[in-house]
Amino acid sequence: MNALDTIGQLISITLVFSTALIFTGLGGLFSERSGVINIGLEGLMISGAFAAAVISDQAIQGGMKHGAPWMGLVAGLVFGVIVSLLHAVATITFRADQTIVGVVINILAAGLAIYLTKNLYEGSGQTPTLEYVFNPVAIPGLSDIPLLGKGIFTAYPTTYIVIGVVILSYFVLYRTTFGLRLRAVGEHPSSADTVGISVTKYRYIGVMLSGALAGLGGATIALTTTSNFAHNTISGQGFIAIAAVIFGKWNPLGVAGAAIFFGMAQALRNWAQLFEWSHHIPNEFFYMLPYLLTLIVLAGAVGRSSAPSALGEPYDPAKR
Repeated sequence: MNALDTIGQLISITLVFSTALIFTGLGGLFSERSGVINIGLEGLMISGAFAAAVISDQAIQGGMKHGAPWMGLVAGLVFGVIVSLLHAVATITFRADQTIVGVVINILAAGLAIYLTKNLYEGSGQTPTLEYVFNPVAIPGLSDIPLLGKGIFTAYPTTYIVIGVVILSYFVLYRTTFGLRLRAVGEHPSSADTVGISVTKYRYIGVMLSGALAGLGGATIALTTTSNFAHNTISGQGFIAIAAVIFGKWNPLGVAGAAIFFGMAQALRNWAQLFEWSHHIPNEFFYMLPYLLTLIVLAGAVGRSSAPSALGEPYDPAKR
């Protein structure tokens, strides 16, 4: 295998791991831009992965084989929104501590998903391996480009979708009235309320968008890399996505770049196995690399990233 092929494989594997992180990071971005901390991204990803695997499995059994992955993807989005509503009601309506609620969402989602899985599949801790999942799609012409062709233009459908979501997120956040109002309630909610912008409405939308996108992130993992749902399907990806939001400075393009960086750290684990020298390095080192880099990046980002001014502060109209 020549050098160009190995680099192309690294790019391809990086995009596979980055896609779910970008979806989820963008979800965290919308929530936090509205002023609501969302530590529960891990739980939202678990919810999306569980729903995607179960609905896809049921669709396959019902004869809708080729449409099953798409049905699973939609199910992941919907289930993510449903779980995120718990977060929204607790933090926005009842003004509960946002960090604590996020932790509860993580614990609840993990426990409930495994409980339901065991009930649905006769005590098994995981769903059956899906026979029909997403497969890489090559773009004619572009996929033949040396180096970049197989690395970028031969990818899963979810990768192409997330590229569009990044562009759309940037446009919506910085080029539309909706984006301006969402950012306003995250920066100066009392001022936004004064001019007639509903802080509650926009914060609910922000949290629900986080649920939808994080659900897509979890579904992406279940429908591409693992082909099922189990207790370790997500394995801390939601927390890495939170780091991507901070490292990306709450900007869609920055979040995508940070997610790709963390995705490459995970891809190195698989890519290194192509070389004989990697056999002399303990596998545990490659498994801990993404989380180690997350800690290093967060430590370096302290004091340099500027979060939305009202992030984490419940809004009380009576005190404006």
